[in-house]
Amino acid sequence: MIHESVLGCIGRTPIVALRRLFDEPGVEVLAKLEMLNPGGSVKDRPARHIIEEGLRSGAIAPDSHLVESTSGNFGIALAMVCRIHRLALTVVVDPHITATNLHLLHRYGARVDMVSEGDGSGGYLEQRLRRVREIVGTVPGSVWINQYANRLNWKAHAESTGQEILADVDGPLDCVVMAVSTTGTIHGVTRALRAEYPRLRAVAVDAVGSVIFGHPPAPRRVPGIGAGRVPEILCRDEIDDVVLVDDEQAVQGCHELLHSEGILAGGSSGAVVAGLRQILPRLPRPVRVLTLLPDRGERYLDLLSADAPAEPRFDWSPPRRPLSRS
Repeated sequence: MIHESVLGCIGRTPIVALRRLFDEPGVEVLAKLEMLNPGGSVKDRPARHIIEEGLRSGAIAPDSHLVESTSGNFGIALAMVCRIHRLALTVVVDPHITATNLHLLHRYGARVDMVSEGDGSGGYLEQRLRRVREIVGTVPGSVWINQYANRLNWKAHAESTGQEILADVDGPLDCVVMAVSTTGTIHGVTRALRAEYPRLRAVAVDAVGSVIFGHPPAPRRVPGIGAGRVPEILCRDEIDDVVLVDDEQAVQGCHELLHSEGILAGGSSGAVVAGLRQILPRLPRPVRVLTLLPDRGERYLDLLSADAPAEPRFDWSPPRRPLSRS
């Protein structure tokens, strides 16, 4: 098949069985490799869906100026899609952005607006959102994407990711385990799969320090998981269980995934591995679990500087200790 643009290559990502990492009797863990999307992450799907649906409906015009607060994969995905559709994009970021992500945003042609003042809780979220509103209020034709409140976020996964899983997985699934941030991925995939498997359990892997499910805020460094706000698209009653993973556990999970399966994935994938270690002992046997590995690990190699040795490092050396299975 020959596609008209790189956007046609989004989706149809493969699924692999993590048999080396999870070799317990009666346990099968299947992972969809969303890192193989052309922009490098699962965020390619909602970025394309939101923009192209907006262009079709008229919510986004050919001369619109798109604005979003994001320091990671969604910003990169938006920049890629905007490049193809020749749309202007401003991404509001903060000093926690990795050097690689910053370079990628510039290379794709996004305008980068960095806030420098924190919001008093160790983060920058409120200042980033304030800056987004300023841009929308002053730049003509501005449209705020707002992935945390945009229903097209989860619909992208219900219409693509979930349908691909149903087509590719032969036989029933018992549980999905997914890292959460906006909650668009877990909601979209779960809604699609529950049409076929109504008893499917949905387990959210959240970060220690994230406030999505009512836990107290705290500093966190691993990107792509957790949030400093409760997403407007969250439907709490559709989530059966929540497990929390800290930065160190996420990094350890990255090591295990690399050294057991040869998969170099980002921090949210490591968090999924750590979350699976927590939830699998609670599930009846036999059990068949589906998860997503959201992005590649290359863009996190420079996540933390060498002058911060007390912080978890993505140095990809073998883990000093195995993940706890308790």
